[in-house]
Amino acid sequence: MEQKQVTRPADGMLDSIDRPVFFTSAGLIIAFSIYGGGFSDQAAVTFAQVQDWLVTNLGWFYMAVVAIFFTFIIYLAFSRFAHIKLGPDDSVPDYSYTSWIAMLFSAGMGIGLLFFGVAEPITHFAQPPTGEGSTVEAARNAMLLTYFHWGVQAWATYIVVGLALAYFAFRHNLPLTIRSSLYPLIGERIHGPIGHTVDIFAVLGTMFGVATSLGIGVTQVNAGLNYLFGVDVSPEIQVLLIACITAMATVSVVAGLDAGIRRISELNMLLAIVLLSFILLAGPTASLLGGFVQNVGNYLSNVVFLTFNLYAYEPNDWMGEWTLFYWAWWISWSPFVGMFIARISRGRTIREFILGVLLIPAGFTFLWLSVFGNSALFIELAEGGGQIAAAVTADMPTALYVFLEHLPLTTLVSLLATLLVVTFFVTSSDSGSLVIDIITSGGDEDPPTWQRVFWAISEGVVASVLLLAGGLGALQTAAISSALPFAFVMLFVCYGLYKGLLSEGRRHPYRPTSSSSIPVDASPGVWQNRLRALIGQHRRQDVQQYLETTVKPAMDNVATQLDRTILSPEIESQPNSILLRVQEAGKEDFVYEVRLREYAIPGVAFPELPRKGSEKTYWRAEVYIGDESQHYDVAGFSIEQLASDMLCQFDQHMQYYHRDNQELGKT
Repeated sequence: MEQKQVTRPADGMLDSIDRPVFFTSAGLIIAFSIYGGGFSDQAAVTFAQVQDWLVTNLGWFYMAVVAIFFTFIIYLAFSRFAHIKLGPDDSVPDYSYTSWIAMLFSAGMGIGLLFFGVAEPITHFAQPPTGEGSTVEAARNAMLLTYFHWGVQAWATYIVVGLALAYFAFRHNLPLTIRSSLYPLIGERIHGPIGHTVDIFAVLGTMFGVATSLGIGVTQVNAGLNYLFGVDVSPEIQVLLIACITAMATVSVVAGLDAGIRRISELNMLLAIVLLSFILLAGPTASLLGGFVQNVGNYLSNVVFLTFNLYAYEPNDWMGEWTLFYWAWWISWSPFVGMFIARISRGRTIREFILGVLLIPAGFTFLWLSVFGNSALFIELAEGGGQIAAAVTADMPTALYVFLEHLPLTTLVSLLATLLVVTFFVTSSDSGSLVIDIITSGGDEDPPTWQRVFWAISEGVVASVLLLAGGLGALQTAAISSALPFAFVMLFVCYGLYKGLLSEGRRHPYRPTSSSSIPVDASPGVWQNRLRALIGQHRRQDVQQYLETTVKPAMDNVATQLDRTILSPEIESQPNSILLRVQEAGKEDFVYEVRLREYAIPGVAFPELPRKGSEKTYWRAEVYIGDESQHYDVAGFSIEQLASDMLCQFDQHMQYYHRDNQELGKT
């Protein structure tokens, strides 16, 4: 298991947070909540105007960036970078294929599929963007559009963030935050205002993305309770439901019931599979499976056209209400889902990661949509009564329950669907708050409980405010507007990831082999020091002293020898590092650095995953070439062994330029 860098001490209550990110994000969210809650009528008008402006003027941008993300990850999957591991070269996956696929299945499930599984195909069937509604052709196109909105473009968006997080966190030991993806572009400045701004955008996007899901989910719960028990459908009831279900999530956080949340997540999958299987078997099974195959083929035949179709010659409101809303929703959700799929994918290659994440959840989603969507469409086409379509038009959350009336055991299945929405709500709130907490804690994977409680309550408050200030329309506006700044961030993430991958081809990390063998005539204590380093028992003062008594003299010796040549060596000392820089005209500087790094046994980025460690920390003298960690520790090396290691790395550096010179000579 990869060990994560400890970024700061956590002695005081506020010492665990990244203060600029935490307080700025919290302040903006509180200001939004006050405005939306205190001036709900004015906020509703403002939200509608913002959405109209974004759809009219920037709809092309959302469509373009999602197309860019999809093209980018397909290129990486089949490029020369495809074999690179998300971790050290010798790492192995943390989870077997079976476990990994199962967790990817769970990543593909959520409140949205229950809410839109029936409602969306029926809406496109009754009110298509173009052409006549309520026909066989409209039904076929309805499933095509629904597949398009929930298909590979959504997962390509998640992959961009997840791949960047996994690559920089597990291969280069950078913090598990969005800003780390920009390290190849701005270096150490990721720890300054630029990095803070990037993480703030990620927090806001995640907050409004999760709040949108919670708002949609609670309308579904309200509709279910109305159907089952006659509970009124109203914003006030929905706010009360949000408070109750958020309290359930908060109690689980306070109690520290990671195992309980994990069991709820497993229950989610079990209930979802039971519900899916029941509808598949209770309905026209053969027709549903045939529809699934035909829907997939229709989608593959039209996905490129749909990716770039903006209805520029047939302008309508449909794009803003559906495609652009989805694209923005996926962008705002990308830090949340991206961090989850990154966390479970350490040790996978880039190709495994992309193809697995792109195809496995999308395949399950397509099956779900075909079973629910086609079942509802077959009922509408066969009976011609339009009952489900009328329910969608009157109150979209009721569509699922009107559909279930056409199946046996209606009450029991409706109760099961409502329970499933509630459990998804709890796990989404708990996991979403933890993702935001990790970002606002500078990448700490196990931040304090009080922070998660704060963010869980904040998600419930924001969802309530959005419902009071305009319902589903306000939820859509929040997703579209909050995704805009983060879409720009994601473009830079793509560039930063590509630039980071380019460095892989320039230098293959050298791993010391002979230096781990201790000479027979080694001075007293050498092998004991090396053993302590290997098993991770060095204290900070031990490694600090090692820099001064061994690393510095070794660099002085190498620099003295290099100074007799045409090269220009320099030694730079910092409180926690020391480096040797060698300059030569026309070439990139060679920089060999030894840094003090503090590590802890890793926590868990998601409650669904088991804990595997404690809070014990230790220190390493870690080698960096340029700004890239080489993932090995030299604490315990003698002066001669360390000098030999420097020369081996310098040889790698010189061989790179030698290869380039040969290639230039051929031309």
